[in-house]
Amino acid sequence: MFDPNGQWIPLETYDDFDNGLGELIDLWSSADKSVTPKIKQAALAHYKADLEAATLQWADNKAKSKKYAAIALELAEFEDVLVNGAGPAA
Repeated sequence: MFDPNGQWIPLETYDDFDNGLGELIDLWSSADKSVTPKIKQAALAHYKADLEAATLQWADNKAKSKKYAAIALELAEFEDVLVNGAGPAA
């Protein structure tokens, strides 16, 4: 997602998005003081923009479209947790 200099690396492939979602969740879960809310919000915004672009690119390819839709669903679930919290403990 980010290179060592803090520059966003655009996500392009399904694997980029699949791995990137885990990295995004790890970033948001980080207790590292250098990971500011601004960095977290920027990463989320970049991820969402790249995912939207990929979804539009593969809109005519049903198989790839389904893969990206699944990632979008996982991202929506993650965002729901960010907004509403994790909910009651199981």
